[in-house]
Amino acid sequence: MQFSEKWLRTLVDPKMNSDELAHLLTMSGLEVEEVEPVVPPFSNVVVAQVLEVTRHPNADRLNVCKVDVGTGTMLNIVCGAPNVRAGMKAPCAMAGAVLPPGADGKPFEIKVGQLRGVESQGMMCSARELKLSEESAGLLELPEDAPVGTNIRDYLLLNDLKFTIKLTPNRADALSLLGVAREVAALTGAPLSVPTAREVAVTLDEKLPVKISAPDLCGRFSGRVIRGLNARAATPDWIKRRIERSGQRSVSALVDISNYVMLELGRPSHVFDLAKIHGGLDVRWGRKGESLKLLNGNTVDVDETVGVIADDKEIESLAGIMGGDATAVTLDTTDIYLEAAFWWPDAIRGRARRYNFSTDAAHRFERGVDYATTVEHIERITALILEVCGTADTKVGPVDDHVAKLPQPKPVAMRTARASQVIGIPFTDAQVADIFNRLNLPFTQAAGVFHVTSPSYRFDIEIEEDLIEEVARVYGFENIPALPPVAASSMLAEPEERRSLFAIRHELAGLGYQEVVNMSFVEEAWERDFAANLEPIRLQNPIASQMSVMRSTLIGSLVANLRYNVNRKQARVRLFEVAGVYKRDAQVQDGPLSVAGFEQRKHVGGIAYGPALDEQWSVPARAVDFFDVKADLEVLFAPRVLRFEKTAHPALHPGRSAVALLDGKQVAVIGELHPRWMQQYELPQAPVLFEIDAAALQQRVVPHYVEISKFPGATRDLALVVKQQVTVQDILDSFSAEVQSNPLGRIVQAVVLFDEYRGKGLETDEKSLAFRISLQDTQSTLQDDAVDAIIAALAEAAKQKHGARLRA
Repeated sequence: MQFSEKWLRTLVDPKMNSDELAHLLTMSGLEVEEVEPVVPPFSNVVVAQVLEVTRHPNADRLNVCKVDVGTGTMLNIVCGAPNVRAGMKAPCAMAGAVLPPGADGKPFEIKVGQLRGVESQGMMCSARELKLSEESAGLLELPEDAPVGTNIRDYLLLNDLKFTIKLTPNRADALSLLGVAREVAALTGAPLSVPTAREVAVTLDEKLPVKISAPDLCGRFSGRVIRGLNARAATPDWIKRRIERSGQRSVSALVDISNYVMLELGRPSHVFDLAKIHGGLDVRWGRKGESLKLLNGNTVDVDETVGVIADDKEIESLAGIMGGDATAVTLDTTDIYLEAAFWWPDAIRGRARRYNFSTDAAHRFERGVDYATTVEHIERITALILEVCGTADTKVGPVDDHVAKLPQPKPVAMRTARASQVIGIPFTDAQVADIFNRLNLPFTQAAGVFHVTSPSYRFDIEIEEDLIEEVARVYGFENIPALPPVAASSMLAEPEERRSLFAIRHELAGLGYQEVVNMSFVEEAWERDFAANLEPIRLQNPIASQMSVMRSTLIGSLVANLRYNVNRKQARVRLFEVAGVYKRDAQVQDGPLSVAGFEQRKHVGGIAYGPALDEQWSVPARAVDFFDVKADLEVLFAPRVLRFEKTAHPALHPGRSAVALLDGKQVAVIGELHPRWMQQYELPQAPVLFEIDAAALQQRVVPHYVEISKFPGATRDLALVVKQQVTVQDILDSFSAEVQSNPLGRIVQAVVLFDEYRGKGLETDEKSLAFRISLQDTQSTLQDDAVDAIIAALAEAAKQKHGARLRA
């Protein structure tokens, strides 16, 4: 069962967030299997209007558009969509927008750039680019009344979540939004808003003749004739949005409304094309030799064990499973027969599986659907059909309700003492009565025994244990203490996606670092020198004058450790520390592990000094540098990929330091110690330091199996000459953008810089960067023309964005 959270909250809106709601449902027996956003996160995309479209001067398939995004300034955007035109409204990703990840799994950032010599200040978006649909026939066209400048997530209600609930077979009542809402209302006490069925005025006397020949198949059959409809009417966006977020596909207005009410109330119904029905309908068991072509295109044989709805000429539907193709509504349908029935679960159970398929209707009917509300649900569907498809000529017939045989639920007795014994919690009669009232279970009470009659929508209450389960559910499984037979102990599972600080220590030790443990109290000068912190957290009663403040960085302690070792003639030093740092933060509240006004985070710091490798005969000696430690950081975070950007840090060399970004968030800093502090702390050469947010380092990707391609790969080298100020990351970014936009980009597996050259043959302000590009087509043998094309495209992208040229 899948549904939209926003839809659920129109029926019941408890004062809790999404995570709390998911936990509440799970602990009540409706296991929330998955909670996911209706679309992946993206930002800075707004409703825009195209004001002017002109042909691109240097590209036949591109247009240059003047676009109004509501900021008062018109944007110049290059667009290749076939349906772009002046006056239309569509989503626009402005500069700085981050779109959902593409094929490479990385978010796509929109920047101002040149496209074939014309500046583009954003990007017009299709539904596929926003992950609203897999189809991409051009820009996503928005209604004419869409307000320009409105955030597209707000306009399309995309800040919504899809809940997927894993139900046990007995909980048929929860196969609808109303059923889930009843549960939430019972568990939280929040008011329940039941969708009301507005009774439609009858303007037609016509009834379709109906006969129930098999009361053991169908207990109740309700229907009505409606004439003069417009089946071509468009399904309202609010209905389409809700059914699509519930896993249904929009077909047509009549079908969508039927599916909508099924999801809302749990009532499968069927819409027949009245003009295709011959005479009246007979609800009966099938006969050997009969067959039916279904809506899914399959033709099935029926026999005496399968229920059918037949007219005077042929079978029209498999009872409670699927309609027939012969009476299916189309866009040309004007007259319909609307049906809602109660089918006995035993008469439906297993029949769909016999034909090797399953339907939403069979899934519900074989578990039990409310037998008391067929008329009300007919009225609900009718009102929606008239609202969407009604015309001036529409005529509505009366509801024709045939009751053959309905369930007669018997009271089920439950003893309060027995419930207390089974659950392990002492309950009073008052507590049990309150729980039954919240669940709307009618009961009578006498001497500690409750006699409960199940409502028409509950088919799962048959014995005392069923009622005991209801008491336990509403009381809360999490409130029942877990008491093992001997001792109150329980195992705590370690999440796979999180690694311990102990494991991080082991990995750093494997990289050649040794752990140090320092006091969190440091000299005030260290905070000023290494963190530019002029207002450190001071101790009221320091244990020593040189330990008067709390540290906000590990760098000072590591430099002191290095100086201690160098003073004792240690030529090669590798140290790390995993410890807390302390900063002021007014947002932090008091808690079991927190103090109001102070942030306490774990950091992982390290320092490398001296030769890169221990002295040996096979490798020339060289000092450790930035790139050696950068490689260690990449190993620590692998397989996640870090991005490094230049930065300024009070403790580090201004030209040899960087921040490490993970998914756009700063997680670490790395660089050589600033020459000023080298001199002040009397260090002969510059050490390389790093400091990492431990929380980011603890998160890891759970390994998953990927089949190795059977097709061989290839490599190509690409040497580019660029200006000195162009960084390697700039070139890699241009490659990445080309890979994402070029259909041939799928064959590019990796791009690695393997050489940098300055000197003879180049200008003094130039350098040569050589990249090794690994290519592989995982679906077929790699073709030379495809390889040559993508290599040329990468070179051209570097040329367009950074003026790169091929090295001769």
